[in-house]
Amino acid sequence: MPAQTLAQKLLAAASGRASVAPGDIVTCRVDLAMFHDSSGPRRLKPMLEALGTGIWDRDKVVLVMDHYVPEADDESRRIVRIAREWAAEQALPHVYDSMGICHVVVPEHGHIRPGMLCVGGDSHSPTGGAFGAYMFGVGSTEMLGVVASGEIWVRVPETLMMQWDGVLSPGVTAKDMMLHMIGRFGMNGGRYQAMEFCGEAVRALSMQERMTLSNMSAEIGSQVGLVAPDEKTVAWLEAAGVPGVDIAPWHSDAGACAERYRFDAASLAPHVAAPHSPANSRPVGDYGRTAMQVAYIGACTGAKLEDLRAAARVLKGRRVAAGVSLMVAPASARDQRQAESEGVMAALVEAGATVLPNSCGACSGYGGSIPEGANVIATTARNFKGRMGPRTAEVYLASPYTVAAAAVAGHIVDPREMLQ
Repeated sequence: MPAQTLAQKLLAAASGRASVAPGDIVTCRVDLAMFHDSSGPRRLKPMLEALGTGIWDRDKVVLVMDHYVPEADDESRRIVRIAREWAAEQALPHVYDSMGICHVVVPEHGHIRPGMLCVGGDSHSPTGGAFGAYMFGVGSTEMLGVVASGEIWVRVPETLMMQWDGVLSPGVTAKDMMLHMIGRFGMNGGRYQAMEFCGEAVRALSMQERMTLSNMSAEIGSQVGLVAPDEKTVAWLEAAGVPGVDIAPWHSDAGACAERYRFDAASLAPHVAAPHSPANSRPVGDYGRTAMQVAYIGACTGAKLEDLRAAARVLKGRRVAAGVSLMVAPASARDQRQAESEGVMAALVEAGATVLPNSCGACSGYGGSIPEGANVIATTARNFKGRMGPRTAEVYLASPYTVAAAAVAGHIVDPREMLQ
């Protein structure tokens, strides 16, 4: 059998084949379908009724209420009500209501495991690739087919192998790695291929940092962003109540055909992406003293437990600069509780942060927390015009370290200066 990449092995297993080759079109068995209040019931319910079919396997469906909670107006109340009523009507066993962002809540409950093929009703669904699962986003029509049949066809992609050598320096994160790669290759650099992250620096990353890498593979145009599972993956799943996971098969074979790139983690500086694209990414030192009025620590790429800890390392014992509004929206209720028990949330609040609900919030333009015309530095994944609400806002993307440092300084600054 020819040497196979991790992406090929996952698609071969899902399609019941011994091996697959790039360009093959295969029909895959779906192990998990995830959708949220925005992408799910309000669209799927009428289509399923029109089709006259039900859900192929309720135990393989996960619904998360995260985009329109807490409900702030009649339209959001309508959307969330539809989701809640449909979940009760269908007796869905896996529903997470107002507990955090889907890309964080679903993995922390052990739903995503090595070897699975998963789809999500959200473009950042490639987050699941951090666990050695083939997970990608689909639209409502494709999700309808999955929910009705439990299957989906996939064109086997070629693999881009992103090898990171060395070790990141303190204050440099997976977010900086991704911003550097997007800045180099652009938002279509992945060409809808499979991207696999490997090398010493990737192995050194925690699971939450790997989740950020996989998540933002969407911004580089890749269908999936994969990390081969290891002992860290096993430990995470054991903590999530999933013991005994077999990771042995899920790695790329030596000699597997892939387009390969190498990066030096040790020399990487913190990066910032200027408006209005993640591809406008440059080292933090290129920005001078660009003033900020809002610092936002939130979203699936910037408000997990380890992100909150990073921000607290900068903010502890300091105060937010005059004229800067610091907002923190922890990515999940579980992570917020842990951050509270460690004193992390107290450090953020004492520095002047306003704590927002565990939801997508301003990252998806909901909640009205971003003022018109503001310069915003955010831990979110995207900075398209109007993405965070006002089209007049100028949004810069950065890591939690860099966002926290900008909140203290009042302008973009290298966070490493505050970690001495």
